[in-house]
Amino acid sequence: MEIKYVDAHCHIQFEQYAQDDKELIERMREEGVAGIVVGVDYESSQKAVALAERHEHLYASVGLHPNREKDEWYEIEKYRELAKSHKVVALGECGLDYYRPARVDDEVKRKQKAILNDQMMLAAELDKPLIIHARPSKGTQDAYHDLIQILKEEKTKHKNLRGDIHFFVGGPLEAHAFIALDFTVSFTAVITFTHDYDTVIRALPLTHILSETDAPYVAPASRRGERNDPLAVVEVVNKIAGIRGEENETVRKTLLANAERLFTLKY
Repeated sequence: MEIKYVDAHCHIQFEQYAQDDKELIERMREEGVAGIVVGVDYESSQKAVALAERHEHLYASVGLHPNREKDEWYEIEKYRELAKSHKVVALGECGLDYYRPARVDDEVKRKQKAILNDQMMLAAELDKPLIIHARPSKGTQDAYHDLIQILKEEKTKHKNLRGDIHFFVGGPLEAHAFIALDFTVSFTAVITFTHDYDTVIRALPLTHILSETDAPYVAPASRRGERNDPLAVVEVVNKIAGIRGEENETVRKTLLANAERLFTLKY
């Protein structure tokens, strides 16, 4: 099959797709959409790997989401074993979330940073990119600023550290800081119904942008309120082109090449 688009972040192993995942995955194949199926804990990471191993146009990322720090401690050996699959192309999603917890105190931050640290160590060891979830507290960029400092320190020890900042909601300053650290930033279909991201999308080099859906979340304007799926990545790519005033095909090819390069995708 010819791959035309890569959804750099989706969760089609989730229960929202239990009834029609086969049909959706076949439509993705027909329309040339590859997907990185991202785990948020050990169970969903196992499911991501199993799904990717059954379909040539799916790949997996295995990791522990920062909001799962109450439910699961990161057991590095278990994730190292999962990552042996030839379809695992990244580690995560992992990172810092100062938005969702009811209370974000020093202990919550300490736990999130410890879990992130273990996943950075494994990514460096296995020479795989990270998929990072970072969400600042309301009205701030605090999680991004903490993450930038952590990555700067880690890069002094592990030069091969790299990855993608998924569902990016920061500004040009934060984005350029991540790019300087060998990270891309990715945008979702939220850009189809708000102009909040126009400035940062225009400010970045196209070579450091990825397209994603975060499906089943955040459906595009054409399907607001419905379950999202990786097919919406086409609308994301076209919207990025429109915001930047560039040709759809130029943007499509560049974003495809960006994902293939970061995740070392083999078809």
